Amino acid sequence: MVFKRRDRRPVWKAVLQALWPRGGWARAARYVTHRLNRLPDPPHRIARGIFAGVFTTFTPFYGLHFFIAAGLAFVMRGNVVAALLATFFGNPLTYVPIGVIAMKTGYWILGLTDTGEHGGIGQKFVGAGRDLWRNFEALFTSARADWTDLAIFYDEVFFPYLVGGIIPGLIAGFVMFHVSLPIITAYQNRRRKGVLKAKLGALKRKKVEKGGAE
Repeated sequence: MVFKRRDRRPVWKAVLQALWPRGGWARAARYVTHRLNRLPDPPHRIARGIFAGVFTTFTPFYGLHFFIAAGLAFVMRGNVVAALLATFFGNPLTYVPIGVIAMKTGYWILGLTDTGEHGGIGQKFVGAGRDLWRNFEALFTSARADWTDLAIFYDEVFFPYLVGGIIPGLIAGFVMFHVSLPIITAYQNRRRKGVLKAKLGALKRKKVEKGGAE
């Protein structure tokens, strides 16, 4: 295969590099910024794609962010590649504060109070996972399905996260839209001037060479 790695990485190394890319997240951010600036599309379409990608990182649909960002960018007539790149706004360094902000906002909007009756958020994740596994086993055994922990997870984690992520997601998306638009516009203008200057220089050189030959 053309794109197959020659050196197969062990699983632990692949996981480690997903959490901390080679060169660190600062280098990864510079790479993403460089790629965004060089996309062949008008600045406003790229900026709309960035909005879609950043907004998506505030949703609780982990593992589906690429698909949601691409769909949202398509609906907004934004650049889909920019949306996919912008989902890197959500990463192991930012997911914790994003989750905390979304959850607190969701609890405030819904008027909920976390009494701690069902344990912490980690326990709710574990309970939901346990319910999923047991209910899957119940399909092939005589055991009865139990959705108690999954219902608790939905009511106290997923739904508040979903509702609470909308406002901060919109704010972060609009901020990144307005920050990226002038930067991308200036970059494309500089690049366009550079290409034009190079073409004029090439024409002048050809003219001089032609005059010398005569």
